[in-house]
Amino acid sequence: MPFLDAIRLALAQIRVQRLKSFFTLLGVTIGVMFLIAVVSIVEGMSSYMEHDFVGKLVGVNTVSLRHIPEIGEDMSEAEWRELQRRPRILITDVEPVVASLPAGTLWSAEGYDNVAMSSQWAKPTMLQASAVEGDYFKIREMKVERGRVITTQEMALGTPVIVVGQEIASRFFPNLDPLNRQLKVAGLPYTVIGVAESQGSIFGLSMDRFVIAPYRSPLRHVVNRPLVIDALKIKVSGDADMTETMETIRQVMRGRRGLRPAQRDNFALETSESALTFWTNIKSKLVIAGVILPAIGLIVGAIVIMNIMLVAVAERTREIGIRKALGARRRDIMSQFLVEAATLSTVGAVLGIIIGITLAQVIAAVSPLPATVAPWSIIAGVFVGAGVGIISGIYPASRASKLDPILALRQE
Repeated sequence: MPFLDAIRLALAQIRVQRLKSFFTLLGVTIGVMFLIAVVSIVEGMSSYMEHDFVGKLVGVNTVSLRHIPEIGEDMSEAEWRELQRRPRILITDVEPVVASLPAGTLWSAEGYDNVAMSSQWAKPTMLQASAVEGDYFKIREMKVERGRVITTQEMALGTPVIVVGQEIASRFFPNLDPLNRQLKVAGLPYTVIGVAESQGSIFGLSMDRFVIAPYRSPLRHVVNRPLVIDALKIKVSGDADMTETMETIRQVMRGRRGLRPAQRDNFALETSESALTFWTNIKSKLVIAGVILPAIGLIVGAIVIMNIMLVAVAERTREIGIRKALGARRRDIMSQFLVEAATLSTVGAVLGIIIGITLAQVIAAVSPLPATVAPWSIIAGVFVGAGVGIISGIYPASRASKLDPILALRQE
């Protein structure tokens, strides 16, 4: 039987025996559905972590000098206590580090904490305030929707001006233009000179709840102890310069702290790649789950398809005998049933792909979990479906091909 005719016969069997076909396809459909849904969520999470989450916290092509990593990893209590004993990064560390880098390198010193904010239109609320120095807005690639950013002169003078996030503007200045109005930050009046463009959210948490003021303004005494900063960020031109820049910063800091060659660094240099280490560990566990769950459904689907095909062989014994009597070879009979089994499972795989994509999109819509459909997973779903059908159809097809034509013709 020609290949296309075998496919048409299999599709006709699905139409004629809808209920049996439904249960035949169910296992494969569920397996492929889980495969597509889990892979889509893992891919979406991976893309989100690399480009949004870590990009917003650490920055693209950016090295962050901190006393401890901002994004934590699994560690023992002793290791955590050791990190807490590390000396803090100081504002006096900035000039030696920046001076060791090529002229024109972008840098930003930052200190931040949650502080009380209030206005005459809203009650005090604890939200994040940052005191910054240097090229903060360029490194963050942050633009304003209204107003302007803090100027170099205002940074140098410590002028009490701030740029606020979208939620700060709407919360403390409802139905008002916040520009040139007063916002009290830790009880001190600051003038709003700009409203930043929306920064989006991370896992459903808004990134628009912030105020940014010059480091030399009084805010620095609120967010940190004297001279202490939380991070010094250095932006490099590309990945090729990252290693050299990190090594330069490391040598300067080790020299300033008098560390001997055998001593470990008592500071952290964090990049987007290093910050993703913890996500890599989580991703490997999710991938394992993404393999086990579909495998269970596919095994069940393979068993069901095998049983259904065995029933089909028993029901079509006379048909097989007639085909053999007319000259059909053993391999013709075997290929016919293999194609039918593969067609059945492929249809189930296609249904699973459609449902899996829909399920992933629904999860992304109703939860903070992102989902990105990977093209390779669709191709893999089709091949897995066809493979399950072929593997589960080998025994029934072999059994059908071995039937004696005379005994098969006698079968009622």
